Amino acid sequence: MAEKHGYGQFCPIAVAAEIVAQRWMPLVIRELLCGSVRFNDLQRGVPRMSSALLAQRLKQLQFAGIVERRRGTGGGAEYHLTRAGRELFPVVEAMGLWAQRWLRHDLVDTANLDSDLLMWNIRRNVAAHVPQRDRRFVVEFRLFGVPVNRRRYWLVFESGIVDLCYRDPGFDVDLFVEANLRMLTQIWLGHIPLKEAVRDGRLRLGGARAEVKAFGSWFALSMFAAAGAEPAGPGEHAVGESPGARVSAESSFDMPPPHSDRPSLDGDRVKP
Repeated sequence: MAEKHGYGQFCPIAVAAEIVAQRWMPLVIRELLCGSVRFNDLQRGVPRMSSALLAQRLKQLQFAGIVERRRGTGGGAEYHLTRAGRELFPVVEAMGLWAQRWLRHDLVDTANLDSDLLMWNIRRNVAAHVPQRDRRFVVEFRLFGVPVNRRRYWLVFESGIVDLCYRDPGFDVDLFVEANLRMLTQIWLGHIPLKEAVRDGRLRLGGARAEVKAFGSWFALSMFAAAGAEPAGPGEHAVGESPGARVSAESSFDMPPPHSDRPSLDGDRVKP
C-alpha cells in the first residue's frame, strides 16, 4: 500500500476521515452499502470515476478492513463489506439526509444531473419491487433536456429480474414514461410528489390503463425520498427555484410538441 497521508491527529474524526473522506470514497462505500459487489456494477454507480481510481479505492478499503475481496459464483471477483464496513451505513445515511435538508438546490443543479446514473439507481430500487407477472414486461423511459444518445432507456422485467438497457432490446413496450431529466430526478429524490407530476403533465405515462395505474406501486424512490419531501432548511430554495434549476416556462419541460413523431400518450393505449 502506498505511503499514508494523514492529519497527524489522534482525534477519531481525523483518523476516520483519512480513510472514508478521500475523494470518491464515500460514493464507493455508498455503492457497496446499496448491494453492488461486482466491479462493473460499482463502476456504473460512479460513472464519472475512472476504473483505475476505483480499483485503487477498493484496495484501500481492503487494507483498512472495510472490504474483503471474494471469488464470486461465476469465478469473477466480488467485493463485500465487513462488519466495520456495514457499520458505516448510518454515517453515509446521515450525509444524505443532511444534504436533502441543507443542500437541496445543489442536488438538481445542471452540473449534477446524470441520466445514466439516475436510471441505474431507478433500476436498482425497482428490482426490490418487481411485480409478479407471467410474462415479460417492458418499460421505456424517454428523457428530455439531455443529449440525443441519452434520451431512451428500457427496463425489462422478466423472471423476477430487472435489466436496464441502453439500446432498444427489440421487445414490445408495455409502458412509456416521459419526463425532463431534472423533473424525473426531483421526483426520485422526493422533492416533487409522483402523483402531482403525473396530474400536471410534468411526467407522462402511456400504455394500458392498468399499467399506468400500477406504475406508482413499483416505481421505488430514493432511500432519501422521505427526507426530500420534508421542508428544506432555512435559506434553501423552493423546488424549481434554485439558480441551477431555474428555467423559462417555454423550456422547463423540454417535451416534444404534440405533432412530433413520438407515439401519442393519450388514451388507454399508446397509439402509433
